[in-house]
Amino acid sequence: MTRTDLDNHADELTWSRTPFVRAMVVRAERPTSAKAGDRAIVLADGSIDGFVGGACAEATVRLHGLRLLESGESTLLRISPGTSTERSGEGYVEVANPCLSGGTLEIFLEAVIPVPLVLVFGDTPVARSLTRIGIAMDYQVSEVNDATAPIPPDAAAVVVASHGRDEEPMLTAALRAGVPYVALVASRRRGPAVVASLAVSDEQRARVRTPAGLDIAAHTPPDVALSILAEIVATREPHAGVKSVMETDTDPVCGMSVAVADASLRAEHAGRTWYFCSPGCRSRFVDDPGRFAA
Repeated sequence: MTRTDLDNHADELTWSRTPFVRAMVVRAERPTSAKAGDRAIVLADGSIDGFVGGACAEATVRLHGLRLLESGESTLLRISPGTSTERSGEGYVEVANPCLSGGTLEIFLEAVIPVPLVLVFGDTPVARSLTRIGIAMDYQVSEVNDATAPIPPDAAAVVVASHGRDEEPMLTAALRAGVPYVALVASRRRGPAVVASLAVSDEQRARVRTPAGLDIAAHTPPDVALSILAEIVATREPHAGVKSVMETDTDPVCGMSVAVADASLRAEHAGRTWYFCSPGCRSRFVDDPGRFAA
């Protein structure tokens, strides 16, 4: 895959709101197959497009790339030959890779997580202000006019600001979809009445924020919109990465930690699945499983 192809692929992933990790070799000490400037993309299923080193280095990049997708952070990954334990500090991780045939790699891993998606239902002054201010905050704001339209699974917020039009079906759909932040723009008297009429559980009703927004004495539509966006910021998780439970396993041949992912090398033996860092380790295991399957 050429650099242009990789850049186009990254653009497509960003446009489709697909999380991924950019990996770029920033330093390569011989003898390594990678060189400074080599790049790759790590996806949530563990697949890697591009090149940042041989099979063992790729397994390490996969493991730490998937970890970063969960945290939403970025780091400098240093891979060096040896058998010492993993070390980490602020902004870096150092891993000893017993499979490397000499040399050291330093790879910058950058998690690219989609910006928060905010759905705004209604065509009102508050709704329009929400769109303008949300876009200025680099959020992806989508104006919704059809209460029956499907809600994207990664929506961070749904704000109903329609002044009485189709409020109940939109709120119900957002709650049933499990959207983290659901709000209704309404008065202190009318809002609770609307929420009480929803055909959902009491627990779900309690999740609707109405009046919407933090109490900042807002009066104008832009003020109200600002208070709502501030509440979204205040209630979001610090690192809204990919929600998953990533498992790891130990390569029985070399002892490396590897990700339990679809793209990882594996073999079946004695009723279980064994995972490997490289084709070499897998071949050694398959040739004599009794030696390694302790």
